[in-house]
Amino acid sequence: MTAFIEARGIHTFYGSSHILHGVDFTVGRGETVALMGRNGMGKSTLLKSILGLVAPRQGSVTVAGADVTGAETHAVIRRGIAYVPEGRGIFPTLNVRENLIMAARPGVDGRRDWTCERVLATFPRLAERLDNMGNHLSGGEQQMLSIGRALMTNPDLLILDEATEGLAPLIRREIWHTIRAIKDSGIASIIVDKNVHVLLDLAQRHVILVKGRIVYDGGPQALRDDPAILKRHIGL
Repeated sequence: MTAFIEARGIHTFYGSSHILHGVDFTVGRGETVALMGRNGMGKSTLLKSILGLVAPRQGSVTVAGADVTGAETHAVIRRGIAYVPEGRGIFPTLNVRENLIMAARPGVDGRRDWTCERVLATFPRLAERLDNMGNHLSGGEQQMLSIGRALMTNPDLLILDEATEGLAPLIRREIWHTIRAIKDSGIASIIVDKNVHVLLDLAQRHVILVKGRIVYDGGPQALRDDPAILKRHIGL
């Protein structure tokens, strides 16, 4: 599988705190990867290191074959990445339509598979609230808007950081259904989420971080066959 993202030997610090210790992390084109681990193990730091939100002190990052080590975040994103951050990050004083339209652009190869109409068909709740301001939406609707806005960039890879955290069960199921549809469309994904059992069924590969080091990188079957791995490193 051709690598879309390839991070090698990543060492990232916050001040004097050494968070990532020589992490190697790859995502193939069209691949769905679950990034797993307890809170504080370095998952979000790894994502931010890849995106240029935090500068690694050592290591390299390539996206779509281009070296983006040390590049500004906007330059990394323009290589075909969409990021749905923890906390959603929508614009509260823009309405649903404006949040979607402001993000709209063709993909790196000129694709316009994800239009406003397709996003609204995927999330009918948003179609009913087009003129509502972002801060007038429920938490679940805000998450739908955040994912929909990301899709409007027609990405090659979607990063979802805690996409279902704090949502009602019905909304979580709707979000997972959409993530499966995104996977089936051929968009690669990195997913961080606490619902390990869903991730085992969804992701093709699972990466577990413990104290800034990768302790597992493989398929779901080995985790099903040896539940002790999850119990030891995630607490299930």
